[in-house]
Amino acid sequence: MQPEYFRGVLGRRFVAFLIDAVMICAPVGAAAVFIFLFGFVTLGFGWFLFALLSPGFVIWALAYSGLTLGGPHSATLGMRAMEIEMRQWDGTPMNSLLAVLSVVLFWVFMSVLTPLVLIVGLLNSRSRLLHDLVLGTVVTNTETRAAALRRRWA
Repeated sequence: MQPEYFRGVLGRRFVAFLIDAVMICAPVGAAAVFIFLFGFVTLGFGWFLFALLSPGFVIWALAYSGLTLGGPHSATLGMRAMEIEMRQWDGTPMNSLLAVLSVVLFWVFMSVLTPLVLIVGLLNSRSRLLHDLVLGTVVTNTETRAAALRRRWA
């Protein structure tokens, strides 16, 4: 009924994903550099901390998603930059558990069904990806962006 909420969402979602990937990977990369340099200072003992880098990466990624996507804006920092948000099917904001579940399900589906996850987004009018359909979530333009699109197309 209101196409302005879904116009251009898939492309903006991709750019938001790239921004969020940088937001997640930059601190992990900085930690890796620190561990590398710390290893020289400790005569190699510090390099054992590299074993904590993978679990730390997963914990940081889930915390970032849970706190931002499950927060009051229902959007990660990348999604906010692209003026999109994720909501539950009935329009209510996301909660942290659903946000983390969405991220985990996205990566599980990407690992198992790589092209199908993205093709589904091209085949439906609301640009919902496979994990959105399973969880009952939808990504829309924010109210301000939708209003701007409404004025532009009116």
